[in-house]
Amino acid sequence: MSSSISFKSIKQFPPLMWVILFGDFITRGSYYMVWPFLAVILYQKFALSATEVGAILSGAAVLSVFVGFFGGAISDTFGRKRVMFSSGIIYVLSFVLLSQVDSVVGYIVVITCCSMSKAVWDPPTQALVSDILPDLNVRELALQGRYFVINVGCAIGPIIGVYYGVTGQQSTFLLTAGAFALWLALLAVALNKHGEIAKHKHQKEQKLSATWRVLWQDKMLQCLIVANLVCLFVYAQMDSTLIQYLTRADVPELMTLISSLILTNAVVIVSSQFILLKLLASLSLTQRIKVGLVLLACSQVWMSINPVDEFWGWIAAIAVMSVAEAILFPTMNVQIDRLAPSHLKGAYFGAASFYSVGYAIAPFGGGIILDILGGPWVFAIGTVLIVGVYYLYSILHRMPRPDFELLPAEKS
Repeated sequence: MSSSISFKSIKQFPPLMWVILFGDFITRGSYYMVWPFLAVILYQKFALSATEVGAILSGAAVLSVFVGFFGGAISDTFGRKRVMFSSGIIYVLSFVLLSQVDSVVGYIVVITCCSMSKAVWDPPTQALVSDILPDLNVRELALQGRYFVINVGCAIGPIIGVYYGVTGQQSTFLLTAGAFALWLALLAVALNKHGEIAKHKHQKEQKLSATWRVLWQDKMLQCLIVANLVCLFVYAQMDSTLIQYLTRADVPELMTLISSLILTNAVVIVSSQFILLKLLASLSLTQRIKVGLVLLACSQVWMSINPVDEFWGWIAAIAVMSVAEAILFPTMNVQIDRLAPSHLKGAYFGAASFYSVGYAIAPFGGGIILDILGGPWVFAIGTVLIVGVYYLYSILHRMPRPDFELLPAEKS
């Protein structure tokens, strides 16, 4: 089913939705002002190798994926507010501790707490958007808006951090803690003023075992998770393996090129997302994703054949990949929202967090391909994988789903 998106729908956003968007912006901006430079801090304080730093960060990321699912599922039973504020408080405390710890073990524990609390926070927040916006098209615009403000925050956070000289200093983790604490306070006020939020959904007794049973029966969801996991694995090579490939190849003006690639990615996404949303609004969600997959495959082909010293070739390939990203990732979130029954929004968004496994294992898998076969093969194999993802989306509609009408939680 295609969407009829009107940007006038933004007038239907309640104040709570604006608080969510503002919070996403300030917290992601402050997060990326300091978090990308955590590797620098670990190296400077403890002289850890790149492998050791990567193992710490990747281990926390993989563990948080599984924790995130339970956070989403639990929010369906106990309510979004309890789960969100519990994880939010842990998140704030973790960043406060991150500004104080002085041992490798301490960093491992606190980094893991940061990643896990963030993973628990995200699915209920996405489900909350669904709860407060019953209209499908207004909800899609809101989910697109969340992706937009998050990308703006991610883009300007490191720039602000570098400009004001706060990067690489352990005490600056207090900035992220403060920003998130501010969001929690604003959210508490907004939730109180908004009143009851789909309370009937959370009063139903939905046991975790029943949720597992539904997710196990929903083969469409499982197919979607596999497809998007592979998609993220391919996409994430830009953040990890591509940089290693260019570094090993002794590319001229390497730092200028890397900075230009990051800037290109951010500018293209921020400037094109809503234009693309308007242009593709007449297409179904699956058709939009197929368009994004074709563009992503084209970018992989381009990078596989681009001469390693061709500066503008890399810029153009990343620009194409960024257009694909602007189409794919927000649409994936909207698709999960459409797929999930009303009483299992949290569980479905939690299950969708398994996509992130692809992102977490990308540096390891890409590094193996780079070491054994060489850089061009990383992207050639990526092209083949995207063709496989396209096939999975082509058969998605054939996948069996549970009969939600027969589920106890759906009965009045």
